[in-house]
Parts: sequence; C-alpha cells; structure tokens
Amino acid sequence: MPYRIRKRGQKSHPGSLKSESVKHAALSIPEKVASGTDCDLHIHTTESDGTDTPEEVVSRAVSLGLGAVAITDHDTVKGISRAVRAAAGRLMVVPGVEISTQDGDREVHILGYFIKSNNRALLEKLYEMHLRRRERMRKIVRRLRETGVPIEQERVAAMAGSGVVGRPHIARVLVEMGVVATVEDAFRRFLGRGCPAYVPRARFPAAGAVRLIREAGGVAVLAHPGLTHGEEIIDKLSASGLGGIEVEYPEHTAEQREFFHGLARRYGLIATGGSDYHGTNDRFPLGSAVVPYGVVRQLWASSRQVRSGSER
Repeated sequence: MPYRIRKRGQKSHPGSLKSESVKHAALSIPEKVASGTDCDLHIHTTESDGTDTPEEVVSRAVSLGLGAVAITDHDTVKGISRAVRAAAGRLMVVPGVEISTQDGDREVHILGYFIKSNNRALLEKLYEMHLRRRERMRKIVRRLRETGVPIEQERVAAMAGSGVVGRPHIARVLVEMGVVATVEDAFRRFLGRGCPAYVPRARFPAAGAVRLIREAGGVAVLAHPGLTHGEEIIDKLSASGLGGIEVEYPEHTAEQREFFHGLARRYGLIATGGSDYHGTNDRFPLGSAVVPYGVVRQLWASSRQVRSGSER
C-alpha cells in the first residue's frame, strides 16, 4: 500500500475538520506502473459535491483499468484516506484538493496534488472555508424561499451529508422537489451568477491558494483554464509558485488543449488533466479525460522539490 494512515490516537488539529493525515513522507510512486497508463487526476466524492463515495470511485477506477486517480474534493481533504484504504495497492491514489478562489470578479479553481493533508495552515483555511460555505448555503436558501420556493435548510444539509456543502447540493434538492428538471437548469434559473438566489462566495485570492498548497508540500495546478480564461492570470500565479495547468479536460476543445500545452511549455508547467468526475449521473464519466502515468511521476517529483525547499 503506497500510503501510511494516521495512527489511532494521533490528534487532529484542534478546531478544524478532522485531519486525513496521509503522511507525505510515507508516499511512494509505484515504479511498476507503465508511464503510458491512463490516470484521471480530477475527481470529486461525497465528501464534497460528488455522488460516489471514495470507495466507489476507487472501485470504478480499478474496473476501468486506470493506473492512478486523484481525489480533489472542493475545499476538503476528508475523502483521501478512505480512497487510499480502498485502493489497497490496486491503483495509485494521489492526495489532492480543489480550492475555490477569486481573481477580481472571476472564479478560479486551484488544484493541489501530493499535499500533506495534515498541514496545519491548510486545515485551518479549509475549516474557515467550510464555515463560510455553510453561511452561504443559508443565504441561498433564504433567497430561494423569498422567491416562493419552499426549500428547507435541513434537506440541503441532509443532501450534503458529511460532505462540504455547495450549490450542487441545493440544485439536487430543487430537482428532487420538482422545481427544476436538472441540476444545470437549477443553475440557469436560480443559482448562477445574476440569478435570483445567487450569493457570491467569500473571497480568497488565487495566488493565496497557490502559496497555501506549496506550504502544504503540494503542487498547485490551475484547473480547467478554458472555462475561466485562466490564461490571463498565468503570469501572476507563476510568480506565486504555480506548478501546473490542467490541459486535458472534457470541455476543452482541441484548439484549447494545444494552446494550454504551449503555455505549459512556455512557463515550465506540468500539463495535467482529469474528468472533473462528480458521479455516474454526471455529464463527465470517470476517465473521460486522462493523462499518462508519467504525469503522476512529474507531480510527485515536483512535490518533493517543493517540500525540500520549504524545509531548508
């Protein structure tokens, strides 16, 4: 098994979400996996807004013959150790996170790979974001009720379960209630920017997320830049220590992928990719965007450099 889990009795950080504590020092990269083996490095579970548990994600990945998956839940690391245990050496599980940030009025997502998930600063920030997400959910529910939609906060909380609550959970409740036909319809009519129940998220600068991921020993990667015109902030993020850019993504066109590959070469970034999988009923199936296992090796090597530099 490639990771060591926190020993029983080891304390989590006080006042924070429970630490995953997959120890970075115990990580290793299985060399027997062929460099060309497909890997999906952008996956969400029930610990954020996905509908598959970490164990179900691992099972599906094994059945697809993937060589590695990255658990990159929104603003939480709670699903990592469950996936690691479920993998039991059958495939590589990369510890990751996807942090929601802002750059001006633009929403930017930053992926972190090979993070030390028991890092104090990371856990403190994620816990703060967790509390702000809960407050945002309450405001959205209040606005929906003001528009005549009889949605209950308790039902949204139940939909989120133990995971970090987000707008997709509210959207699924609206589908369940028959208010809208699909999650996408909920965002178009109620939850998206400019809609009646839209509430802006608490601001956290993208460059700050890059620095936070590096402090946690990880590699920071700009997620799905084709959706956010992320190329416009590459200079700024590179200066903060950005290590990669997500090139392979289901909604990127061939032209965009070629363009982002060029940016990766120009800035010396690792070209990553993944499906942004959220569950079997999602529009992007697991493994619908992949990168070769050699990219995992690149990320691992880069994380070791980040960590060695931070410990000097």
